[in-house]
Amino acid sequence: MNKATTTGINRKDGRAKVTGAAIYAAEHQIPGLVHGYLVTANIAHGRITSIDTQTAAKAPGVIAVFTPQNAPPIFKPSNDFMNSKIYEARLPLSDDKIYYAGQIIGLVVADSLERARHAAHLVKVEYATLQPIIEAKNAKFQESPPMLGEEMIFEKGNFAIGDFDSTMAAATTKITATYTTSNELQAPMEPHAIIAHWQDSDSLTIYEPSQWVLGSQRTYAELFGLQKEQVRIITPFIGGAFGCKAFPWPHGILCAAVARQLQRPLKVVLSRRQMTANTGHRSETEQKISLGADADGKLVAIDHAVKSITSPVDTFTEPCTIITAAMYAAPNLRTQQELGVMNVGIATFMRAPGEAPGLWALESAMDELAWELNIDPVELRLKNESKEHQRRGLPFSAKHFAECLRVGAQQFGWQDRPKQVRSLSREHKLIGWGMAGASFPGLRDSASVKVRLLADGTAEILTSGNDMGTGAYTVVAGTAAEVLGLSVEQIRVKMGDSLLPNGGLAGGSQMTATLVPAVIKACEEVLKTAQVATAQEAFNILHQSGENAFEATASSAPSDERKKWAFQSWGAHFCEVSVDEEIGRLQVNRWVSVMNIGRVMNAKTAASQVRGAVIMGIGQALMEQCLFDPNLGYPVVYDLATYHFPTHADIPRIEVTFVGKPDFNFNPAGVRGVGEIGITGVSAAIANAIYHATGKRIRDLPITPDKFL
Repeated sequence: MNKATTTGINRKDGRAKVTGAAIYAAEHQIPGLVHGYLVTANIAHGRITSIDTQTAAKAPGVIAVFTPQNAPPIFKPSNDFMNSKIYEARLPLSDDKIYYAGQIIGLVVADSLERARHAAHLVKVEYATLQPIIEAKNAKFQESPPMLGEEMIFEKGNFAIGDFDSTMAAATTKITATYTTSNELQAPMEPHAIIAHWQDSDSLTIYEPSQWVLGSQRTYAELFGLQKEQVRIITPFIGGAFGCKAFPWPHGILCAAVARQLQRPLKVVLSRRQMTANTGHRSETEQKISLGADADGKLVAIDHAVKSITSPVDTFTEPCTIITAAMYAAPNLRTQQELGVMNVGIATFMRAPGEAPGLWALESAMDELAWELNIDPVELRLKNESKEHQRRGLPFSAKHFAECLRVGAQQFGWQDRPKQVRSLSREHKLIGWGMAGASFPGLRDSASVKVRLLADGTAEILTSGNDMGTGAYTVVAGTAAEVLGLSVEQIRVKMGDSLLPNGGLAGGSQMTATLVPAVIKACEEVLKTAQVATAQEAFNILHQSGENAFEATASSAPSDERKKWAFQSWGAHFCEVSVDEEIGRLQVNRWVSVMNIGRVMNAKTAASQVRGAVIMGIGQALMEQCLFDPNLGYPVVYDLATYHFPTHADIPRIEVTFVGKPDFNFNPAGVRGVGEIGITGVSAAIANAIYHATGKRIRDLPITPDKFL
């Protein structure tokens, strides 16, 4: 066991959040602030034939109304991910065409939110309507373009080794099944919001939740023809993101453009209804998996074919096949990824993009194969553990998947699992046990950190990297305290401001792995600068000399380790469910998760991340579903009441254990990320438990009560 898991630091930002001292994007107070409210399309496909803004413009408090007829100037960015990136390639108000219901077609600016909202409903729009494609069965599918893969480069979803067809035909045991997932909405607690404040026509400050502060800085600079130094992004706190707050959305771009035109600070806050259409979702998927095995249960062939959906305004592939070559060893392997276009808003990154739905299908298929072979599902996975990444051709570094499986099985009591379906019951309910593997790539970026030792006996850690609720403030403070020889209370962490050194992207479970090595290096550097062994000695020198501070900046970046190793985190989930078939009610009663993530920097927040991800996975498995009105194209859910997700009553106690050792091949701290792996495999574990309970194999998510009846 990792000794670090025996320690836990209270959240550094916890008190500020529960007392309201933490300031989020929409809460900044700017003198002269005015308010914008979006006008959105109520058809899913066609074009605008006329817009009448006269009544709206005359409404009380209205300052201006913007439509495609008087759109403010915006430059087309390079949109290549590394230099700049926007969620929709099509710029807001760039033409009169409508590609999806809820698309932004105007912005009303007034002296209050209420007046802006009222006037927005006075804008009269007429359309020439075309038949939209709202259902996947009507979409045309073709091979997907290169998608963002594990090494943060774009690569093809289609891949093959060996001879799948002939090997599969000769396999002793084989299964083929199709698994589907529904559209899942991004539903962070903090709604999408932005304040754009131009100090003059060439100096812009943006208050907006951003998972990539310097990425947003570069993007807004390109959008408005500025040098990046002329743009400041301020986002010290984010109220949940999951991938939907990494880049500018059309509402943010439009807000900044209109604020420049008016030379007034402007706030735009999206309603929950607007968020369902305008701030991304996880695409529905259809996945066909074929597995072939010999009589001993060794896999001889894997085929994984995926269909997902994108929007006319941009291309995004839900990359389900990127996990397949990593998970289990098979000499014959084939993956295929296809993409269809529908008249809906753009899908985007959502917690464990690709891996979460991909492992739903693969781990369900592995369970089906285990039953077909009459082999324990844990044993089947142990038999087929991969030693190297079959797409990369590289060995895995610090892999402890087998330990996750064995420890989880022991903690759960898996050895007592009955070998027949419908063999357990309690209080007139069927009981089932299920399990699944979990995995997510180890990602890391470059980062810089400044450390200041101050005469008042405290230390400051400064970085633009930010905390979207995952515990980065706490991990940074704990790391610095350890190196400097201080208490966590003596450390102040400042994050989420583009004026600070580059802190990288809070996404892909890489913020901790990116920041921690840079924090360690900067702390060591400041001690060298002061020529001391501990911060306390430096404080004594400052006190005697009358100087204010010692400071140092250091950077950390990946080297050539990815040429030698494949980096992946691993885990296993075990769960018990009860099913009341008479009313179609399912309850998750018990949960055990065991994770191998390298060094665990703070056991308390790391375990919290896993629990949150498991809860999100339970929602994916049992509740979350966004359907589109087949006529209007709008999502039929429109707020946090109509979009179903778990509450406290739906969730059991979630036991989390960490195993394995630090991965020093990956970075000097030996730490990999934990934010996303926890959701992977969760839905499959539940479906597998349902099969054990009922004998009914459900292959379509979410598993709603009607599917039991």
